[in-house]
Amino acid sequence: METGILLESGTNELEILEFRVGKNYYGINVAKIREILPYQKPTPIPNADARIEGIFMPRDEVISIVDLSTVMNIPKAASTAGDMYIVTNFNKLNTAFHVQGVEGIHRVSWEDIIEPDSTINASGMGMATGIIRIGEKLIIILDFEKIVAQINPETGLKVSDIDHMSGRTRVDSPILIAEDSQLLGKMLLDCLKRAGFNNVDITANGKECWDKLTAYEQKGVLDEKVACVITDIEMPQMDGHHLTKLIKSNENMAHIPVIIFSSLINTEMRKKGESLGADMQLSKPEIGQLVGAIDEILQIDRAD
Repeated sequence: METGILLESGTNELEILEFRVGKNYYGINVAKIREILPYQKPTPIPNADARIEGIFMPRDEVISIVDLSTVMNIPKAASTAGDMYIVTNFNKLNTAFHVQGVEGIHRVSWEDIIEPDSTINASGMGMATGIIRIGEKLIIILDFEKIVAQINPETGLKVSDIDHMSGRTRVDSPILIAEDSQLLGKMLLDCLKRAGFNNVDITANGKECWDKLTAYEQKGVLDEKVACVITDIEMPQMDGHHLTKLIKSNENMAHIPVIIFSSLINTEMRKKGESLGADMQLSKPEIGQLVGAIDEILQIDRAD
């Protein structure tokens, strides 16, 4: 698999692996993929969620298999000939997704990825994070984090980590967030407010966040409006790495702390974030660690 673009940082580009489920075509960010393996008959797990097809052990590690046909209510193929497992790594978890075929890899810009509107992702409950045209096909980029979190909510934000933080000293320092998931954005907002942060603003992607930052800069109110930026990595229009690069390359903004809060924090991605000047990088489930990081960056001394 040729993934040269993944060695670069802040280009606002990504590689999409196109795959097939039934007769439909979907995509996944190559950065999420650990490996692609031929289908092998899984070992079923008694009383498991219907979307969990079973487990397999490609080497010395047991990996759960999610059947995307079941997840998306697509009739299962009569034969498994040519089927594949896309083994992913995100949110500190390895998961295999059963698909009917792998079509190839496409290098694209986040600017070309269309954010699904409310008719597709009603109330933030849809499974699409973006849509892109490849030739004559529209490829739907699936929200794999949401799929896994629906099966096991413990893989999502660990909201219980901040249960003890209610009643903390209120903090008015302005925090600007770039997060494309409506559901996660609402959860982040609720969690940070519970942790004592009164002044939190959420934007839908890196471009919207950057536009807001540049507008504040032009009005001369940047430091009044933004004390810290928290950004996801994967977002339509502009990703978090490119946003970080723009902030840290701007002499008027470079002092603003940037925390990357993403499901994609692994060794390679951490190196990319460091090279771009990110002040901290945290894996998405760890909301408690995010609160601690904000306290540290904003130099908030709280006994709790």
